[in-house]
Amino acid sequence: MSTRQLTVLVADDDPLLRAILEHKLSAAGYAVHSVEDGQAALDAAARLRPDLLVLDGMMPIMDGFEVLRRLKADGDLCKIIVVMLTALKRQEDVLGALKLGADDYLAKPFNPDELVARLDRLSAPLRMGP
Repeated sequence: MSTRQLTVLVADDDPLLRAILEHKLSAAGYAVHSVEDGQAALDAAARLRPDLLVLDGMMPIMDGFEVLRRLKADGDLCKIIVVMLTALKRQEDVLGALKLGADDYLAKPFNPDELVARLDRLSAPLRMGP
């Protein structure tokens, strides 16, 4: 049985954080694409059909919570695994994201290795090819 390379879309308005995540996730074996705002995240998700989306809560044009809401309402995109990665730490933010369909929630500041471990755990069922 072979494993397939999974695609991760990173949506965050911080260019340094995007660069760090691109490096870490590529080193972990993921194909990585990144965007800097919420509308670009939705557009890229529709175009790329990533397996996973790492989504910031606070971004220009459209925040991550609205991206999550629209993604989960779209029959073609609702299966994308979404991990919220945001500085928003209030309980209502965490619960709100989980109720909207986020698969996990990680507050900034964070350990990039922990994010990789969470993505690996969430995507394990997808890794096994036909």
